[in-house]
Amino acid sequence: MNYGFDIRPSGGLDFLALGALVNRLDPGIIPWRKATHCQIHVSGGEFNAAANLSDCFRLQTGVVSAMVDYPLGDLIAERVRAMGVKPFYKHFQHDGVNGPNMATVYSDRGHGVRGPVVFYNRSNEAAGRLKPGDFDWNQIFSGGVRWFHSGGIFAALSPTTAELTIEGMQAAKAAGAIVSFDLNYREKLWNVHGGHARALEVIGRIVKHVDVLVGNEEDLQKGLGIPGPEVAAKSKLDPSTFFGMIDRVVAQHPQIKVVATTLREVVSTNRHGWGAVAWMNGKTFVSPTVELDVLDRVGGGDGFAAGFIYGLLKGETSEEAVKLGWAHGALLTTFPGDTTMATVEQVRAFAKGGSARIQR
Repeated sequence: MNYGFDIRPSGGLDFLALGALVNRLDPGIIPWRKATHCQIHVSGGEFNAAANLSDCFRLQTGVVSAMVDYPLGDLIAERVRAMGVKPFYKHFQHDGVNGPNMATVYSDRGHGVRGPVVFYNRSNEAAGRLKPGDFDWNQIFSGGVRWFHSGGIFAALSPTTAELTIEGMQAAKAAGAIVSFDLNYREKLWNVHGGHARALEVIGRIVKHVDVLVGNEEDLQKGLGIPGPEVAAKSKLDPSTFFGMIDRVVAQHPQIKVVATTLREVVSTNRHGWGAVAWMNGKTFVSPTVELDVLDRVGGGDGFAAGFIYGLLKGETSEEAVKLGWAHGALLTTFPGDTTMATVEQVRAFAKGGSARIQR
């Protein structure tokens, strides 16, 4: 298919992610200040895409990350193995008191009119210590990698993680891999290391190496400094605002061939309108929209990215790739946790319009 780039037809890994691994503590609908127990989900914006592509879409995937050798690290490493993702770790030793640590995300689910509340403990995070030179990229890419992915969450963790992201992308390009980046702009993370001005400088340097960009209008505005268009969208499901910004994105970064994102209109915590859009090599594509009954919204965007990238790796039409991403992201909101429990057969059936009320 004409995506504006050629994907290598084979490789030891179909997809490789660079990012932090975290554990998410989830007390369900109970707010943290009243919680008495919680579920533990293993997550990470970049890892989630690799886990989804392995477990649901049956591709060969890997993750490059930090691992601390202590029980919490063991728990996370076990979940990475369970999702079928090949690890490439830099190991750290925990001192028994201060770390370094595997980061923790605290996130309740909210309910009805009460939205989810998310906060972090990323103090002395091992992944934030990662730096250029920590990984032998030649060895990692030696078996062939078709697609390399990272994101704005990892780049925001420290000055050295941003430089490692660029190093990994340069190695990926040299090895013939497609490079994608999920902007995932998180203001709280950037504020710790230089704020918005530094974010614009760092992300601007990263995106110069990117073929496929994932991010909504807010990500494009805050992460790339792209001003919004004059015409406001009629609703959150109206793609006009997103498409109105693409010319400015491509003018800044002409090597980008694809920009894609989800569209989400939050009626209540448990009822969302859901859609997806993509600009691909000069053409625009819009998914159907659907009303979702949401169990756990965390990870829906990573679910979209995984399904969309799967479609591109499989050589599907651009329209079908957008639908696969849209369908998988929708299904992911019906499961607890940040990573998939869907099968590729369920995703393809839903993408065809199989199992919910779709407004075309």
